[in-house]
Amino acid sequence: MTLRAVIKGAGHYLPARVVENSEFEATLDTSDEWIKSRSGIERRHFATEGDTTSSMACAAATAALKDAGMVADDIDAIVLATSTADFTFPSAATMVQAQLGMTRGFAFDVQAVCAGFIYALANANALIVSGQAKRALVIGAETFSKIMDWTDRGTCVLFGDGAGAIVLEAQEGAGSPEDRGILSTDLNSDGRLRDLLYVDGGVSTGTSGYLRMQGNQVFRHAVEKLAATANTAMDKAGVSAEDVDWIVPHQANIRIIQGTAKKMGVAMDRVVVTVQDHGNTSAASIPLALSVARANGQIKAGDLVVTEAIGGGLAWGAVVLRW
Repeated sequence: MTLRAVIKGAGHYLPARVVENSEFEATLDTSDEWIKSRSGIERRHFATEGDTTSSMACAAATAALKDAGMVADDIDAIVLATSTADFTFPSAATMVQAQLGMTRGFAFDVQAVCAGFIYALANANALIVSGQAKRALVIGAETFSKIMDWTDRGTCVLFGDGAGAIVLEAQEGAGSPEDRGILSTDLNSDGRLRDLLYVDGGVSTGTSGYLRMQGNQVFRHAVEKLAATANTAMDKAGVSAEDVDWIVPHQANIRIIQGTAKKMGVAMDRVVVTVQDHGNTSAASIPLALSVARANGQIKAGDLVVTEAIGGGLAWGAVVLRW
């Protein structure tokens, strides 16, 4: 028998403030049509007073636990992906642990920017298959609105805030692609490409900084690397694109999503797309999309799902799982 990390529940949280593209027209040389044509984004959510990365993560985790029929002390580990934690330390994950009332286990953050949830999922899977945890909460949460340069029309219109979470549980499988749970993971990074997407400040530099991006270069790397990592993960799992029920990509840009699907040979009617409503929520985008797709009745038990993401670092990766 093979130990698998099986998804038992999913949940998400979005701040109450919805920002339509038209709101940017008053302060930037842009328009609703310009933003939609280049990104597919129509609106996004921004944190309001009281919304922090940890509070949104806690709300998403609470929803995921409810969906799984579990309580906080059923969980052994929390792995939280974020680049916008409330504080330098402690980790946002330990803050969520406290807010949930979880009195046991352990919690830590993972930082791989937009690829963060893939990295967190791979780490949680490793904890489960190695026997260090039986149940894990895997969360992606971001407040990217806090690191935007509101004069840069090429970046500030693209990002939003939110959180998503899933509950994983150890279950025995047969060791075949028909098993439920995570079937394979693939992680990659190349620090030489740092300047394509980064924040120009941080603790050791004594500045807070803003997000900076070379959009054309990121696009060029994204389609190639996302398709490659997804194909590698599918090869590891022993499945092909024809077997896949749903691609759930990082929700950065509709053109990247379409280009990657085409390169993988997957029709867009098998791709979950939420970027129009949420913008790019970085590490939160994949768990948010998973939760929304499940709530909408798209993803069903037994479906084969491929999820992939790329972010600053550059860091990228993919996970193949059966719901």
